[in-house]
Amino acid sequence: MNILSIQSHVAYGHVGNASAVFPMQRLGVEVWPIHTVQFSNHTGYGDWTGRVFDGPMIEELVEGMAARGALQRCDAVVSGYMGSADIGAAILSTVAKVRQANRYAVYSCDPVIGDVGRGIFVRPGIPEFMRDQAVPAANIVTPNQFELDYLTGMTTTTLADVKKAVAAIHAMGPRVVLVTSVVGEDTPDDAIDLVASDGEDVSRVRTPKLGISVNGAGDAIAALFTVHYLKTGSASEALGRAAASIYGLLRRTHDAGSREILTVAAQDEFVTPSRTFPVETL
Repeated sequence: MNILSIQSHVAYGHVGNASAVFPMQRLGVEVWPIHTVQFSNHTGYGDWTGRVFDGPMIEELVEGMAARGALQRCDAVVSGYMGSADIGAAILSTVAKVRQANRYAVYSCDPVIGDVGRGIFVRPGIPEFMRDQAVPAANIVTPNQFELDYLTGMTTTTLADVKKAVAAIHAMGPRVVLVTSVVGEDTPDDAIDLVASDGEDVSRVRTPKLGISVNGAGDAIAALFTVHYLKTGSASEALGRAAASIYGLLRRTHDAGSREILTVAAQDEFVTPSRTFPVETL
């Protein structure tokens, strides 16, 4: 399996491609990374160095890959943080080229917009681009609960609300939806939910809340879920496997007291998670 991953990248720590590429590789996937930004570290530190790349650079790299005959062997395109709207346009152009070369190719979009407590943290124009263009073009989308609410214009406070919002996402085009970091009135204080839907069945995995705040976990679970879905064809099975791996990764990070997720030290969790959780049909 070959996946083209177009995301941000940091030299220090693990967010964007620095969080997503290695887990996919550990699952036996050949990953072709293209970086939308190259920063010294994630922006949560408050200061960083580096730069945002532009759309033409991404298109130039894709043209070079096309010249190698790579696009017809590309099984999926995965996208995450987009530093600018022209990068988003370049990503959708890439998706179109890959689909033209391989009609079975899948586009998995992590619509990075913001999060609870932080609000919207991307550049102006990106949220609207995600809602109006990227999500409708995707086969798989992996928003967190804040992003789910933004994309649908709804407010989700219960799992019933989440199901309605997920149905609205399906109506926009994607056939598979994963919602991460779901906390509602019916979620216990010591737990956190993940919800996945294939348009017919809606499934939930509930894991313990670890009381840890780190960057990059969303990038990792989006990548893991995409790979497992492509391998199994089952959203519920992909949910169970990805949730187990991300919990193991976060637990190891929590126990070590690390500010950065321990992507390398906890790599066995991607292949053989130390703990699994039941997948419930909602």
